[in-house]
Amino acid sequence: MTNFFKTLGLVLALVIVQSATAVAQTTKYKCMVQMTNYMGDGAYIVISLIDSKGAYEKTLYVLGSDKKWYKTLKEWNKFYLKKPSAVVSAITGASVTGGDRSVNVIEIENSKINAGYKLRFESAVEDKAYNVKDVEIPLTTQALDAKTEGTGYIRYVRFSAN
Repeated sequence: MTNFFKTLGLVLALVIVQSATAVAQTTKYKCMVQMTNYMGDGAYIVISLIDSKGAYEKTLYVLGSDKKWYKTLKEWNKFYLKKPSAVVSAITGASVTGGDRSVNVIEIENSKINAGYKLRFESAVEDKAYNVKDVEIPLTTQALDAKTEGTGYIRYVRFSAN
């Protein structure tokens, strides 16, 4: 009977080790978003992982916690409405106003880097224009080391190791 428990313990240990290695390896990055000096309310910004076909795969971070404004991020909101609890979970922060800067930590699966994915920064401000691709960055090691200029409310985005 003792050998049975020793064998069972060994098998359980092996299962736990295999499960731990099967979990996706991720890296945390500090993501700084510097806003332009626009006038108006705080911008809602969503950072999404986009696959090689241009489809939303995952929401990495949302700047703006009031869900009633999520509809202003029109393209992302279509994705969000399909699975709201799975898409946004403890990854929301404050909206950012003109001229402000926000630094947040986002976690990216290592397997997605240099594999055809993109990071999309979508922005919206109440009663102002909506920018579906304020910033879009190819998810490559080279792009993560560079500063990327925005086309809407975002002046630029910069990543650094966390």
